[in-house]
Amino acid sequence: MILSGVNQLWVADITFVHLAEEFAFLAVVLDAFSRRVVGWALDTHLEASLAIEALEMAITDRQPAPGSLVHHSDRGVQYACGAYSELLHRRGIQASMSRVGNPYDNAKAESFMKTLKQEEVQGLAYKDADDARRRIGAFIDTVYNTQRLHSALDYLTPEEYEQKHSGGRQMEKAA
Repeated sequence: MILSGVNQLWVADITFVHLAEEFAFLAVVLDAFSRRVVGWALDTHLEASLAIEALEMAITDRQPAPGSLVHHSDRGVQYACGAYSELLHRRGIQASMSRVGNPYDNAKAESFMKTLKQEEVQGLAYKDADDARRRIGAFIDTVYNTQRLHSALDYLTPEEYEQKHSGGRQMEKAA
């Protein structure tokens, strides 16, 4: 799929995060065009509601037009369950899933998780889920989306890349 703008392909994944006495799980949704994290949720359970919360954040923030968006994930039970599939269907979002046992099909989401773990999470044990939520949220909002340069984006941040490309489309429409 060749992408020409935002809200054409979203990719989603879930990872675990160490807390002082247990694990938490982080679900993310990224816009594949800009690598921007558009939705995320963190909690101490791995139920479908975690992934749904991240997707709902993305939908609320981005307001994709029905029929314009593909949502890609691995084959995790959270993404295959009825409630998640129904939300996608209700919003006119087409579901796509990786081939069995092939993480390369979801490489952009996997790449974000690697970056998060190397640049924020590695070596840390957050005090509790609230601490992890606060600090990881700050990393996403004030570092990853707005300061971290990506070679695949011509060394722009996700925010800058979106601004550059949305500005171009607006100018084309006005002309």
